[in-house]
Amino acid sequence: MALMLLACYWQLERAAEKRADRQAFANSGNYTAYADGYPVRPYEALTLRGSWLADRQFLLDNIIVQSRVGHYVITPLETASDEPLVLVNRGFIRQREGSVGAVDIALDATSAEIGGRAGRLPRAGFKMGQSIPEMSGWPVHALYPVYDDLAAALGREVQPFVLLLDAGEPQGFRREWQPEGIGPDRHAAYAAQWFLMALVLLGLMIWHYRKRSFDR
Repeated sequence: MALMLLACYWQLERAAEKRADRQAFANSGNYTAYADGYPVRPYEALTLRGSWLADRQFLLDNIIVQSRVGHYVITPLETASDEPLVLVNRGFIRQREGSVGAVDIALDATSAEIGGRAGRLPRAGFKMGQSIPEMSGWPVHALYPVYDDLAAALGREVQPFVLLLDAGEPQGFRREWQPEGIGPDRHAAYAAQWFLMALVLLGLMIWHYRKRSFDR
């Protein structure tokens, strides 16, 4: 019963986090010019200026958007030579029969001044194996990588967030950003289920105790 109540509490915490995420997404506020070391809030609106590393891009595999399978295109942006790179999610591109290549995700310019929201890399509920099994050339395919995986492939440090490129910006693909994962209502429903299961178990314990007392 203690484990069930603990699971209920955890789901309630997750529901509160998701509500906070959605509130932050709705109230991102005015754009802030980003500088290295600036404490970025979730989904904060930012503007950045730098140079695209167009020859070192990532394709995040197994991404599903509106029941379609494809990739997120992650392009590093260098804001200064001595600062960590900013990973920019340029949006969703559908999976094709042939492999998506460098030409398909090419950029028209080397420098950029862009706007977007501070997000994060997609996370898998369960993952087996390496995120980047092999590197035979760019663009590199990755399956739910973490920041350290991408930093190791780039040979450069990266900022601990991903810029979700605004839909109005050029050089992007399909962008309909929403707070990721299941919603707070689903977590609240799971919490209610765990709580009801704990109540049922408590009722069985009381019934069993009273039955033993009656038998004695």
